[in-house]
Order: sequence, then structure tokens, then C-alpha cells
Amino acid sequence: MRIGVLGTGVVGTTIAGKLRDLGHEVLIGSRTAGDDAVPFADAAAHGELVFNCTNGVAALDALNAAGAENLAGKVLVDVTNALDFSQGGPPLVGVSIDDSLGERIQRSFPEARVVKALNTMNANVMVDPGLVPGEHNVLVSGNDDEAKARVVELLESFGWPAEQILDLGDITGARGQELYVALWVRLMGVAGSPTFNFHLVTG
Repeated sequence: MRIGVLGTGVVGTTIAGKLRDLGHEVLIGSRTAGDDAVPFADAAAHGELVFNCTNGVAALDALNAAGAENLAGKVLVDVTNALDFSQGGPPLVGVSIDDSLGERIQRSFPEARVVKALNTMNANVMVDPGLVPGEHNVLVSGNDDEAKARVVELLESFGWPAEQILDLGDITGARGQELYVALWVRLMGVAGSPTFNFHLVTG
């Protein structure tokens, strides 16, 4: 598959590397070309499916640079988190208790098929869930069931068992996914490592 990955940080390069290992044709998008990166618009136009791995604070600007016409009709996997370090650490997390980046992106790009996924864990776990022993979960949400099904297929190719992929429903599920990151930051201090995840256990 042709896939565009927007963002040249750790998340973007980790996901792009995994996708290439799986045989996909990947272009990485950046504000400036060079060092294995092309402009956002070129990466978005290339992709049959697009990953948004940009800085959450600047995600909408990056997607505007990618171009609504290059995202229209495509599955847009949103991996972003809004992290505000202006007051030091730990960061303030999320955009609101009644909104999310995932929703803002879907409203701003109504013809894109936004699926929120993979934002609740460290980049190494995203592409190699076996790094965390035992059963643990990854979350997806989005308005388009077919788009979510395509993302689930990709997650399974990353090594996620189907039964550990939890569908939270429509794109408003992104609120919980994004706000969870505030807890994740604290848990990282308890765990002493970012290589951990959660598992839903029911009684």
C-alpha cells in the first residue's frame, strides 16, 4: 500500500520504519524536505492512507499544509496528543474535556476518514506490542466503520491480536484516548520506563 506519514519525530519515523519493513511504499512528510522527507502535501498526496504523527499543538497547521484535497476520502490515522510543556513537566494534556484533537481534525477535514489510534502508548510499543509481556490493549475510534476496519488490519500486521484491539465507537472516543495520556505520563514514572501498556480486565 502507498502510505503517507506526516511527522519526522520519533513516532513518525518509528511507524514509517515498521510500515517499510512490512513492504509498504512510504513517504514521510515534513515542513521542509530533506533527510528522507518530502513536503507534507507530497506525502499526503502519495498515500492511499495517511498517518498524522505531527506535534499535537501544530497538527491542524500541518494538515492544512498537507492539503484537504490530498486527504479527501482517505483514511487518516491520528496518532497525535496535545501536550503543553509551557509550565514545565509533567505536561498539561488534552485540548478539552468535551473535545479532542481527533474531533477537531474530523471537523476541519470533513471529507477525511479520521481514525484515532496508537496515541496511548510509547512509539516502540505501537509497532512491536510483544515488547510488553502478556495481554494488553490498543484503542481505536472513528465515525467510519470501514476506515476503522482498515486500521485494525494494519494494527494486526504490527502484531496486535484482534481481541486486544478495542473499538470505542465514533470519533468522540478520542476524548478518552487523549485524556488518558495524563495518566500514562504519571504511570511512566511509576513503571520507570515508557515500555508499558494497559489491559482491560472485566469481572
